[in-house]
Amino acid sequence: MPSRHTRPGVAAFSCLRPPLPALALGALLLAAAPVDAATLRVGPGEAIARIADAAKQAKDGDVVEILAGEYRGDVAVWKQKRLTIRGVGGRPVLIADGESAEGKAIWVIRNGDFVVDNIEFRGARVADGNGAGIRFERGRLSVRNSAFHDNQTGILTANFEDAELRIEDSVFAEAPRQEHSLPHLLYVGRIARFEVEGSRFHQGQRGHLIKSRARRSEIRYNMIHDGPAGEASYEIDLPNGGHATLVGNVIGQSAASQNATVVTFGAEGDAWPDSRLELAHNTLLNEGLRPALFLRVWAERLPAATPVLTRNNLTVGLGVFTTTNAGDHAGNVPLPPGALGDPGILDFSLGADALLRRRAFPPAPSHLVPQAEFALPLGTRPLNPPARWVPGAFQTPRLGE
Repeated sequence: MPSRHTRPGVAAFSCLRPPLPALALGALLLAAAPVDAATLRVGPGEAIARIADAAKQAKDGDVVEILAGEYRGDVAVWKQKRLTIRGVGGRPVLIADGESAEGKAIWVIRNGDFVVDNIEFRGARVADGNGAGIRFERGRLSVRNSAFHDNQTGILTANFEDAELRIEDSVFAEAPRQEHSLPHLLYVGRIARFEVEGSRFHQGQRGHLIKSRARRSEIRYNMIHDGPAGEASYEIDLPNGGHATLVGNVIGQSAASQNATVVTFGAEGDAWPDSRLELAHNTLLNEGLRPALFLRVWAERLPAATPVLTRNNLTVGLGVFTTTNAGDHAGNVPLPPGALGDPGILDFSLGADALLRRRAFPPAPSHLVPQAEFALPLGTRPLNPPARWVPGAFQTPRLGE
């Protein structure tokens, strides 16, 4: 058995970028882990060869390190209360290969404070069409530096209203073609809080890139851009309202999009007493010839006078943004197709000499002022406040200028 020692993953939550107020308790719980926690190593040549066996042996507060390589059909249910799971020596790739844990996912996380770092999940399929890379049922889960490809759902949560999910610097892509259910890249149920930052979503198929029913959704500094091979429906679907904040994202539909709407709020009716929608410094794209609804707020299905605030967003391509949505709107600018950088290399920034850089725009409320920008291929770069703010997700001039 592995020797017991102070767990090296104690700081896993404390290194996450703000805002993280709702996850502070998770950090305290991890910091309070037993000092006799163990590090379990999994992989070829190790005492534990299979991830499923590590899931059975690990104790609360342990660290599970998975060596790089392919793990086929090695599915697992994690029942611990505190655990860090990370790939080492490269990124391990977990390929479902027709297997699933409990008919749900490659991994099922039952109920605890978990960190998942540097793991790739591929090919999840189950009979009901909702096979997930990770099925997160309850507790707090932080996913970082990870990848979800070709799953019926990348991450799927349950509906416990005290659960919290944070994702950073991860990629969700390549939804499978299927007709019996919609393959969403990420599906967040009715949980307390959902945060995603520095991540990329692309190549959806009929389903949505991000769907969140959470009471609080924080979506900051991501590349949510379906790309030429994508055929997603909505890019962001917030069907039950909630308090949703979108800052500094590129949100783009492809020419083959299954729906004209890019971001939708409240389509399935109100589920929370404090719904509000805030969008600031996002770049919204329609790459097709069909006019888009860059934003659709279903006001008739939400509480009367649900606040909607937009500041300094760019819309690029054919479509309408605020004209069909009541709210507090200022500083939003429409641009024609091709007005930004080079979509082929995911450059959606303004040129250094763009006319918009000579105009003054209204300041966003302090909590909506961008603190970072998405940085290819994944992640963010810190953003120093410019002398003059411009609309859109990028303050930094076009690449190479």
